[in-house]
Amino acid sequence: MSLSPEVCKTMYTMMWRIRLFEEEADRQTNLGNVVGTLHMYCGEEAIAVGVCSQLRTDDYVLGTHRSHGHCLAKGASIDKMMAELFGKATGTCGGKGGSMHVADFSLNMLGANGIVGAGIGPTTGTALASKLRHTDQVSICFFGDGAAARGTFHEAIMMGSLWKLPVVYVCENNQYQQWVPRKNVAVIDSVADMAGSYAIPGVSINGQDALEVYEVAGEAVARARRGEGPTLIEARTYRFYGHSLGDEQQYRTSDEVEKWKSNSDPIQLLGATMKERGWLTDEEDGNIQQQAAAEVKKAVEFAEQSPWPTLANLETDVTSHSLGVA
Repeated sequence: MSLSPEVCKTMYTMMWRIRLFEEEADRQTNLGNVVGTLHMYCGEEAIAVGVCSQLRTDDYVLGTHRSHGHCLAKGASIDKMMAELFGKATGTCGGKGGSMHVADFSLNMLGANGIVGAGIGPTTGTALASKLRHTDQVSICFFGDGAAARGTFHEAIMMGSLWKLPVVYVCENNQYQQWVPRKNVAVIDSVADMAGSYAIPGVSINGQDALEVYEVAGEAVARARRGEGPTLIEARTYRFYGHSLGDEQQYRTSDEVEKWKSNSDPIQLLGATMKERGWLTDEEDGNIQQQAAAEVKKAVEFAEQSPWPTLANLETDVTSHSLGVA
């Protein structure tokens, strides 16, 4: 699958948008403006962007508790995303979802989830719905390596394989299951190796390389769209911040974190590759970063100026009737 300068530039722009959004969300959390806790996606941007760049608007995506990047990469409004974190009525979920439950049904971004691995079953369900409706929509599920130890992971993938459903399971293996190194709790090092048990392709890739993610995700999405069934992708990555708000990170050294930031920052890697190929100038790079910063600043202003939900909104969006579902 060939990559064009335009596609790379679009991905690079989105990765900067996600990075600056996350860093600002962290700042706003420290200021007391973000409602609830925060799980940052910095360091993993190449996965969301590389995968979602291969999708159509009507394809389905379900995420994790760390899903700001997934939502933005699927096309969610940066203004409404920030408002959601602030708990405002103009947020993507009307201020009711917050950081861990962001969603945008208009984009078939069906939401994030605070329960480990909880999106794997529903993603298999949306894939089944697509098959029964005879559409070629593809479903994507993002989950962490910890979710591969849950029963729902095995149950869902078994059914996805058995029925050849149009679904791609994307494991974001960031080396740690909350505060525990994966090597301390897993017998099998690679999550992708589990795919053989269900007779589907399993691919382990460098999750810091946006180009590799884009290529592999493209093949998996195309396979699913052709009706050939699921693929399990393991993207090896690293979160640059702690698991969540207040994580003192005593389980890993500062040297380890700095090594990943210095050598494996997905944004810097993609930028360097594009410049080597003559696809990005220093001036264009600066403009992309400035534009992303301006968008994030505008998003904060939008969130600050937006109204709070009222009691009249208390029962909306919580039943099938209020959602417009017959």
